[in-house]
Amino acid sequence: MARISAETRARNEQAVRAAMDRLLKGDLPPGGSCDIKTLAAEAGVTRTAFYPKKNRNGTTRPGPYQHLAEEFERRLRALQEAGEVVDPRIAQIERLKTKVAELKERLTERDETVAELTAFKELAVSRLAAQHDEIGRLREQAAALGNVRRLPATRPGTAPYGSCS
Repeated sequence: MARISAETRARNEQAVRAAMDRLLKGDLPPGGSCDIKTLAAEAGVTRTAFYPKKNRNGTTRPGPYQHLAEEFERRLRALQEAGEVVDPRIAQIERLKTKVAELKERLTERDETVAELTAFKELAVSRLAAQHDEIGRLREQAAALGNVRRLPATRPGTAPYGSCS
């Protein structure tokens, strides 16, 4: 691979710094994110230039723009630690994670409420059935004794016996 001239390297570094500033301000291209891949694409340089290289003897040397990649990652980390979200997709993901957690909590509470109401309904129905059986038993007992007299039916518009109205 041919070496680039100092002038080309300076121009590329300037393009990388300009792209870095745009990305860190949140000006992301469609489909891009705030990462090295997008930085390389926006600056018009190969992504491999941001990573260390291996010499023929096996030793490593820094990539031509590795220092810029480290600067980019350092600035991005500083923004994230300050609470700024550069990538709107990351902000959306965080909002959705919060919403999902909230909905899971609401769903758990609703399941607990449904379980409580189901238990209450079963208890109420069983009590009503027991009361119905008791009323039936008492009616049969009263009919068998024969000493119970029915009260006269009330006339419409009159208050029942013992009413305070």
